[in-house]
Amino acid sequence: MPKYNLIALTNPRDGRDDEFNEWYTNVHLADVLKLPGVTAAQRYRLADVQHRPGPLEWSYMAVYEIEIDDISETLSALKAASGTDRMPLSPALSPERMVWIYQPITERVERPRAISG
Repeated sequence: MPKYNLIALTNPRDGRDDEFNEWYTNVHLADVLKLPGVTAAQRYRLADVQHRPGPLEWSYMAVYEIEIDDISETLSALKAASGTDRMPLSPALSPERMVWIYQPITERVERPRAISG
């Protein structure tokens, strides 16, 4: 079955970080996990140390792992649910956000473990 990652880049409205994080972690992740094919979710905060200088546009990222034959089924369900009682959006969420779907093109590669001896 094909695998995908949905990457959501977001920001809270000014001064509403705590409210945003409470909603995102304790409400929104569970709502998205109800969508067809979504198997896992994890949130990230932009690290203080970056490869390139800022300012950077997005403070938060969520990565949703999806396994489904037809990704359009997941996206259609997301579009239908977003902003409804099934997936309420917090007033602390900035309306500017970015969502992308990525599909792996290689197997996951890990660093070889050191041999102890």
